[in-house]
Amino acid sequence: MTTKIRYFMLALGLLSLTACKKEQAPVVQVLAPLVAPSNNDSMAWRMYMTDVVKRNLAGVTESPFMYFLPASETGIDAGEYDRQLENVQNVVQRTVLPGNMLAFGSPDPEKMAELIEAAFDGAPADSMKDVRILFIGSAEQGERVRAAVEPTGAVFVLHELK
Repeated sequence: MTTKIRYFMLALGLLSLTACKKEQAPVVQVLAPLVAPSNNDSMAWRMYMTDVVKRNLAGVTESPFMYFLPASETGIDAGEYDRQLENVQNVVQRTVLPGNMLAFGSPDPEKMAELIEAAFDGAPADSMKDVRILFIGSAEQGERVRAAVEPTGAVFVLHELK
């Protein structure tokens, strides 16, 4: 046999092997339901919030900005609240580019809702088109937050605490 014929036969053999290969079923990853930590453990809450953010990244092209407000047994430290409020206000006033996400979570979602309402008060209209705002809290708190952020043109996402 000539070399060309050998290569041709080898190519046919490889082609027939690949044609017979069975298709594999797509792998479906089932994610466990998310349950918020039942205490004020900041590390557990941060891990929970990170998991919630990861599950809501569809359409987000940049790294998300995550804002967390820790709580203690006596409530949220006023200094921590003021620093976080100032951080969020600065971001809102500078505007955020499309494809970004601002995520908000806290063991005290009522206090976080208040912070978001204050930070977005007076935000420029339509300044956050195609930016996703993720809030972790109750449906009632979510409606308040939605009312505060939607004038900016942002897409609001509520992850309801369970």
